[in-house]
Amino acid sequence: MSVTEYDVIILGAGVAGLTAGTFLAGRGFKVALVTSGEPTACLSTGCIDVCSRNHNPLVGIKELPPAHPYHLVPGETIIESLNNFQAAMSDIGIPYVGTEKENRLVLSALGTFKTSCLVPSTMAAAPQDTKASIHIVSFAGLKDFYPSYIISRRNNSKTSVYDAGVSSTMGIASHFEDKDFLKSFIIWLKEQNIDEDTIAFPAVLGLESAVEIVKTISTSVGKPVFEIPTIPPSMPGRRLFNALKDNFRKKGGNIYWGWPVIGVEKSGKIIEAVTTESKGRPNSLNGKAFILATGSFVGGGLTATREAIIENVFHLPVHVPGPRDTWFENDYFSFNHAIGRAGIKVDSFLRPTETPLENIFVCGGILADTEILKYGCGHGLALATAHVAAKSCMEYIR
Repeated sequence: MSVTEYDVIILGAGVAGLTAGTFLAGRGFKVALVTSGEPTACLSTGCIDVCSRNHNPLVGIKELPPAHPYHLVPGETIIESLNNFQAAMSDIGIPYVGTEKENRLVLSALGTFKTSCLVPSTMAAAPQDTKASIHIVSFAGLKDFYPSYIISRRNNSKTSVYDAGVSSTMGIASHFEDKDFLKSFIIWLKEQNIDEDTIAFPAVLGLESAVEIVKTISTSVGKPVFEIPTIPPSMPGRRLFNALKDNFRKKGGNIYWGWPVIGVEKSGKIIEAVTTESKGRPNSLNGKAFILATGSFVGGGLTATREAIIENVFHLPVHVPGPRDTWFENDYFSFNHAIGRAGIKVDSFLRPTETPLENIFVCGGILADTEILKYGCGHGLALATAHVAAKSCMEYIR
């Protein structure tokens, strides 16, 4: 068995894990990130939802129930985390627009509005009401995008369909990276003689060059252009994940990709190492501190059985919101499913409260009482709690 020493080992490669890792690596700590596969960030809209319960996200956070983990994050840290995120994304070349003091609307693939805070610049021109006319460009054979649904909600909108020669989200996005394809597409688009105020596309305008592609199309046709996030798979979510991953590596962080944790080594109140499975022999990754950022059920951090809810790496005690028969509402689409409160209870340092372990910190969706769908606080909460967990790690190690 090979043994490698680190200052901090992070479990989970989502927004929370990569943000905490980048924060620490950028301050000189030796950081490893361990993940069994792609995170749920790749399925997301790519937007940073801070809190959708109020037009001002910061006011909305103050109005959340007392048990919500946002209340463990100082207000200045929330703002710091969002500012750091925007600065990093701008440096990488996928800028985000918005401010922590104001939510904005993003048009969805079903024609409804989603409330978010910071959005990719490729979505910046999305209308903020139902008055503006939109011309929607779709692609032949593309699934998970429904122009007819959007038009049914906006009587002043029209649609056109372009045959890109492929019908998958990734395939179309790859084609847009080709300059000849983009040139041919713009010629076709000009021939449509579009009269509407803005032009909307499903979010397939490139893999890593979407910002420049949107600018090129907008300049060529003389109209604002914006992307509409599609039902997963999501190109904006993948762009976000790739940017965070590249930033982490640029700061000196190491990623153990596709190496699931198969064991944990402890000594008293201290976690000493995690053992990971790889194609060769098992690896022991030793750390002074550990951050758990594996997400909730969808991310694989938690598993529900008929008897209990299990945390899958360290087997930490999980807060269970009452008997199993109370976990779900009869209405599938309800935001009040009690299961949304399941997770790990933590103190102000984001250290688990129901275990004697001293050198583990928790951030992101695996925290208890988040109710992320109900309060619209997914990636925003991940960024904020990642900063707290990283700072707690630094204090603990020092």
